[in-house]
Amino acid sequence: MYYVYILRDDRNKLYVGFSADLKKRLQDHKFKAVSTTKLYKKPDIIWYCAFRNKDIALDFERYLKAGSGHAFARKHLVL
Repeated sequence: MYYVYILRDDRNKLYVGFSADLKKRLQDHKFKAVSTTKLYKKPDIIWYCAFRNKDIALDFERYLKAGSGHAFARKHLVL
């Protein structure tokens, strides 16, 4: 399985990511091993979705990182 996920930190900042091993990737975020989120304080996973197809998962991650994807995520995925 391939996962697309959204993290939120204590400042309400969002991060969209992709991983084939969600548990390990979340540990990487927690222990500051990911350069993009190492300054996040208390990053919590607030949403994730599993995909069987890697290309579809990567396409959805790319969409969520785009302008209209930000709006979609904030309206439908992040409360």
